[in-house]
Amino acid sequence: MDIGVPLKELGDYNIEPLRQRILSLEEDDWLGNTYRQQEYEVHKQTQSIVMVFTDGSGWPNIEVRREDGWDLLAEEAVPLMHSILEDHYPPGGTIIRAMAARLSAGGVIKPHRDKHPSFHYGHRVHIPICTNPRVRFMIEGRPYHMQVGHVYEINNQAQHSVMNKGDEGRINFIFDYVPPTHISSSREEEALPA
Repeated sequence: MDIGVPLKELGDYNIEPLRQRILSLEEDDWLGNTYRQQEYEVHKQTQSIVMVFTDGSGWPNIEVRREDGWDLLAEEAVPLMHSILEDHYPPGGTIIRAMAARLSAGGVIKPHRDKHPSFHYGHRVHIPICTNPRVRFMIEGRPYHMQVGHVYEINNQAQHSVMNKGDEGRINFIFDYVPPTHISSSREEEALPA
């Protein structure tokens, strides 16, 4: 969503339960879902643990699916997402994507804009889990450093990219929230916190 600024800080949150859970996962957990890496060229150097996802087919009448990452992350992620939504966004919408995303050491996400209509209407929220001083999140050519313990919304309609020149992977938990006025989705009520 074009939020009028490149990056908006949403505040400090207790991310520690989610952070500890993500950092405790096995390498195989990161390699189980390769849809984003196969479908989106810019994400080829990333790995994801996906809780819920839509490819956006049939927008705005989309199907949001619970993925394997739900069982791994929901207990810690759902309360945190609810807290952020309650503080910043209108109630009654839908979380259409939620995942932990890792950019390997030395990895790059090339400059791009998120083009699908769901990205025009959805708020893209980033929760840094693990980073290092050599990670650069660029929005419209300007570098931003996201700090662990803070939560951010990015303007995904602006050109953005990420470089990880550090020695360890950068991990963000990312979710997309579409307010109730912009979506009708088919879903299991228990599958999607919103």
